[in-house]
Amino acid sequence: MNQLSTEKRGQIVAALVEGNSIRSIVRMKGASKSTIAKLLVELGAACSDYLDKNIVNLNSKRIQCDEIWSFVGAKDKNVPAARKDEFGIGSAWTWVAIDADSKLICSWLVGKRDPGCATEFIQDLAGRLRNRVQLTTDGLKMYLTAVADGFGENIDYAMLVKVYGNDPEGEKRYSPAICTDCKKEAKVGSPDEKHISTSYIERQNLTMRMGIRRFTRLTNAFSKKIENHIAAIALHYMYYNYCRIHQTLRVTPAMQAGIADHVWSIQEIVSLPK
Repeated sequence: MNQLSTEKRGQIVAALVEGNSIRSIVRMKGASKSTIAKLLVELGAACSDYLDKNIVNLNSKRIQCDEIWSFVGAKDKNVPAARKDEFGIGSAWTWVAIDADSKLICSWLVGKRDPGCATEFIQDLAGRLRNRVQLTTDGLKMYLTAVADGFGENIDYAMLVKVYGNDPEGEKRYSPAICTDCKKEAKVGSPDEKHISTSYIERQNLTMRMGIRRFTRLTNAFSKKIENHIAAIALHYMYYNYCRIHQTLRVTPAMQAGIADHVWSIQEIVSLPK
């Protein structure tokens, strides 16, 4: 990996953040699979550290949260019995928070879909905000305790609870159930009903599945190691926040949020590891 030129590293990273698999990059760029994987892990750690230190004191007004499913190594039904409770194999949930105005990803956590991770995620989010916000989540009940622990009464919080019909006949594996109704439920404070929405975070779910190859469904591109999985997510959020110009904002989310003064280049990401 140390023999790769800065230009070659930039090309590999550009391919990674555009949704290419490691094997396809091997074919395109000629670098070995292990070299690309090592570069990903190194950059992922640097990106995670940078995001943790710099996405703070945010002047946000509206936040939306959601959890995104993926898996590492094997789906839950195929995990060996001896490893059922082990983190790093089976389902891996990414908890994500997005600023509805700047589109900045302001907090994220990879873990289980359990009360412990919900609380850790919400507490991290609360620590990055400088003022009272309106928060919208889906109807996952774990959020109720997590939001109370993280924000107390200093929040306007609502749930958008979706009601689903039966699975489409004959398409249960590929098509989600049809959403038949949405209920807006105020939980804490006085959330503005017209801003009770999870549309932006759900659109971010699509961005993740298109931009991170290992999130693509029904392929063999899934993560084999949890370290690589987390690194890929960190790299994606670094690129999304600082490099990718949002089509409606005409600037990057980081610029819109006031934590960056220019559009980052891929080479700036490549230069993060010291």
